[in-house]
Amino acid sequence: MAVGAVKERSARALVDEYLGRIGRYCAVDEVEVRPGPPAREAAAIAKACEGSHLIALDAGGKGFDSRGFASELERWASQGKGQIAFVIGGAAGLPEPTRRQAQAIWSLSPLTFPHRLARVLIAEQIYRALTILRGEPYDK
Repeated sequence: MAVGAVKERSARALVDEYLGRIGRYCAVDEVEVRPGPPAREAAAIAKACEGSHLIALDAGGKGFDSRGFASELERWASQGKGQIAFVIGGAAGLPEPTRRQAQAIWSLSPLTFPHRLARVLIAEQIYRALTILRGEPYDK
């Protein structure tokens, strides 16, 4: 789930590549919310993530190494309906209601990344975590 779209072709191709790899392990959907006023973004995110374990992406959140993230992913997947929604905000970050709704806040890094790069990193790390959990080699 993301506010905004990945428009750059090379980044879009990478996101699609990793979503395809994730799809070998579990169902995966990418949902994009049109940028707008924070209240509208928050409402759209809440509606789309209903019933999911919501993980907000924010530089101030908790960071993990790859094995630690794999463990957290497994734990998150075992809660509720087993659906996890990773949410990345737009240029203004995540709306405050979305941050409050989140069950966890995950940081890719203390650095701030461009939206398109963060989307690639999230997809890659989810794929990497799934290979770790299955004890499979990472397919580059």
